[in-house]
Amino acid sequence: MSPDLWMLIVFGTCLFLGMPVAFALGLGGAAGIITGLSPDMLATLGANTYNSIAKYPLIAIPLFILTGLIFERAGVAASLVNLAQSLIGRRYGGLSLVAVLVCLIMGGMSGSGPADAAAVAMVMLPSMTKAGYPRPFSASLIAAASSTAILIPPSIALILYSVMIPGLDLRALFAAGLFPGLLAGASLLIPAYILSKRNGWEAPDADPDAKRLSIKDSFIKAIPALLAPVIILGGLRSGLFTPTEAAVVAVTYGLFIGAFIYRLLTLSSLLSLFNEAVKISGIVLLIISLAGIFAWAGTTLGTFTRLADTILSVSDNSLTLLLLVMLLVLLAGMLLDAISIYLILTPILVPLMSHFEWNPIWFGILLAMNIAIGQFTPPVAINLMVTTKVANIRLEQTFGWALLFTVSMFSALLLVIFFPQIALWLPQYLGYSTR
Repeated sequence: MSPDLWMLIVFGTCLFLGMPVAFALGLGGAAGIITGLSPDMLATLGANTYNSIAKYPLIAIPLFILTGLIFERAGVAASLVNLAQSLIGRRYGGLSLVAVLVCLIMGGMSGSGPADAAAVAMVMLPSMTKAGYPRPFSASLIAAASSTAILIPPSIALILYSVMIPGLDLRALFAAGLFPGLLAGASLLIPAYILSKRNGWEAPDADPDAKRLSIKDSFIKAIPALLAPVIILGGLRSGLFTPTEAAVVAVTYGLFIGAFIYRLLTLSSLLSLFNEAVKISGIVLLIISLAGIFAWAGTTLGTFTRLADTILSVSDNSLTLLLLVMLLVLLAGMLLDAISIYLILTPILVPLMSHFEWNPIWFGILLAMNIAIGQFTPPVAINLMVTTKVANIRLEQTFGWALLFTVSMFSALLLVIFFPQIALWLPQYLGYSTR
């Protein structure tokens, strides 16, 4: 049996047995080294794991993870919800629009779907349930909308993609994700509004005595929260700081407004928050480091090149291959987290990208949109796991709604496939390199 098969079989078997993906990647890579190179080459394991994470841009990942946790617990989501409700008022689908808008804004602060899902679900679910929305519907909508955090800058997944594709401008990637992220969010509102009106959820005349929140008061209270994405993205655009430095600024600003403006962060809560951020960051960086063994073995043995050649043999048509790749990534997104998908599939897909001359910025956004769909598509559906836990319902109760939103967001993905300028116009307008 060839070393390629040994590496892939060991990796797949470990995943099937329920082993954490980090160790499955490491063992798969080690199996390829032993069978295809030499047991002596196992001496490279330490260097490969270190080299995988010894990259300056990756410093932003634990910092943005910390940022997401800070904004989740600092009262930011509640202030944004009050502002959106005051602007929209009571109407069919109004709270659905509020939930999606808040998820989009929160995505511009943390870059983490699960963090956004938790923060928005805790604030929105009680109001949506009271207005007549079924809890499985609300949990599915929030899970789908919070998945756009992987697209709305700053995005942890796009940071990793920029590291794996040498020469890419991370600022261009961030800019390219904005309009596709907004489009993905908008695609969720159409079925939400139609269903709300058809089923009478949140009927405008259901509670005639309900008072509308003051727009002025809500806006004033939300100003600190609204300034967060302005500071982060404005600093990046002006060149005031790099994406990695932006993560430091985001953490500092989040701590400030959480402790002194909204006053929900205390010393004891900070210790708990830092502890959780360390755990999550450790898991992510462990996956990246052990994936370095898998990537080095696959590259050295030529496994990724042969896999790419196999895919190319299916068809010579660029569009056909692109749709097949999107299907592959979608299936992977149903089973694995975004970090793992980028680490496993990017080395295989880069030769395809080069062969068909696909724009790397546009292709990275397509991958991100596909992975975003996977974040709320069962069986794994990490965002759904978060929102169903908050809603206190079983995951299987959301399957029908999740499928509906999957179709909606996939339609947005198709638009970006056929009209690449949706992703590329903004970075080109801002003068960033898109090659």
